[in-house]
Amino acid sequence: MTRVIENELPFIAQSVWNDTANQVPDCPPLTGKHECDVAIVGGGFTGLAAALHLAEAGVNVRLLEAETPGWGASGRNGGQVNPGLKEDPDTILRRFGPDMGKRMIDLAGGAGDFVFDLIRRLDIDCAATQPGWLQPYHDEESRRIVENRVKQWEPYGAPMRLLDRAEASELLGSEAYLGAMVDTRGGHLHPLNYALGLAAAAQQAGATLHGHSRAERFEQTGERVVIHTGQGQLTARQLVIGTNGYADRFAGGIGRTVVPVRSVQVATEPLSAEVFDSILSQGHSASDSRRLLLYFRRGPNNSFVMGGRGDYNEKGTERQFEQLRKASVELYPQLAGAKWRYKWGGFVAMTVDHYPHLTKSGSNVWASMGYNGRGVAMASVMGKVLADAARGIPENDLPFPVTPVRPIPFHFMRRYAVAAAVAWARLRDS
Repeated sequence: MTRVIENELPFIAQSVWNDTANQVPDCPPLTGKHECDVAIVGGGFTGLAAALHLAEAGVNVRLLEAETPGWGASGRNGGQVNPGLKEDPDTILRRFGPDMGKRMIDLAGGAGDFVFDLIRRLDIDCAATQPGWLQPYHDEESRRIVENRVKQWEPYGAPMRLLDRAEASELLGSEAYLGAMVDTRGGHLHPLNYALGLAAAAQQAGATLHGHSRAERFEQTGERVVIHTGQGQLTARQLVIGTNGYADRFAGGIGRTVVPVRSVQVATEPLSAEVFDSILSQGHSASDSRRLLLYFRRGPNNSFVMGGRGDYNEKGTERQFEQLRKASVELYPQLAGAKWRYKWGGFVAMTVDHYPHLTKSGSNVWASMGYNGRGVAMASVMGKVLADAARGIPENDLPFPVTPVRPIPFHFMRRYAVAAAVAWARLRDS
C-alpha cells in the first residue's frame, strides 16, 4: 500500500518520497508553557538546519512544526542539489557590490558542497550522490544564456563546462536538446529522508523538536518573543521563521514577501533494467533552460521522476500531471509503456527579484524565504546563516544581506499574477 502525505489534499499526496521514507523521529507536540533561547517555526530544511547548528553551538533551541519534519516542500521537491542562485555572478555583483556580492556568490556556489559535506558528517541515510547537475538547452537563446553562465563562473573556479549535442545526448540518454552545461558541484538526494536525517541530528545535538504544533501567532514583548500554539506557549529571546512557501497568517508581513507557487511531480513504477539504464546513465540530475522548466532524474527503486510547474486547483494540477507524463515520453520514448504510480505537489516560494530574502523584524525576529526553486542547497546553507544571526553574529559579518520586511504590493492578487506570468512564459517557450 502506498504511503501518502498525511493531512494533504488527496490529489497531490501520492509521493514517491513518502512511500520510500525512513522512520520519522518522535517529535511530541508542544504543551504547556516553555522557554528557550531561540524558537524556530517551520520544520523544513531552513528550520532544521538552523536548529542543528544552534544546538551544536550550545544554544537552547526549540522548533515548532505544524505537521512533521519535512512535511512541506522540503520533503516533496525533486531532490536536486543545484548550486548557485537564479541570477549569475555579474548580475549579483552589479546589484550588491563587490564585497557583499562576492560573499553571496561564494555562499551560493558552495551550497551544494555544504549539503553533501553535512550529510557525510552526520551520516544521513538519504541516497545522496554528487555526479553533477545538467542544464540542457533547447534553442539558440537558451544556449547563449548557458554559455554566458559558464563564462561568468570561470573566475570563481566553478567546475562547469559546456557539452555539445553528442556529449549531452550521451549523458541524458535523449537527443531532445541541442547541448547542455554540466556543473559537478551538483547532485541529488532523497529529500524527505534528508529532512528526517537533519531532524534526528538536531535532536541528537540537543534541539527540541515539536511536531503537530502549528504556531498561531506571536507577540514581541520587549526583549522576548512569545509564540502561541493550540496547546502551548513558547517564550524565546529570538524567533526564526522558516516557513517559506507555507507561510500563513502567523508570519504576517514576512509571509507576504514571497509568492507560493505549486510545483508538481510524477514518478513511474520500477522500470526494467534495460529502460532504467538508458536514462541518465551516469546518474546526473537535470533541469532544463525553459522558462517553465522541466526537472528530471532517476528515482528510488529504479523509477523515473519528472517535475514542473503546477496549478492552484485540482483540475489544472491534474492537467499538469498529464503534461509531465507526455513530456517524459517525448524525451524518452522508451517510457511509453511505463506505469505512472505517483503524483504529488507542494509549494515553493518565489520572490519578485529572484533572490532569497534574509529579513529581520524588530530586534529579534529573523526569517529566510524565497529560494526560487533552489531550495535544497540554499535553504540548507541559509539555515546556517540564520543560526549565526540568531546567536549574535553581527549583520555586517553575515554572507548574505539583511533586508527589512517589504511585503509585495497587492499580495492578495498573487494567484492571478502567477497565472498570467505562467501563460506568458508558456507562450514564449512554445
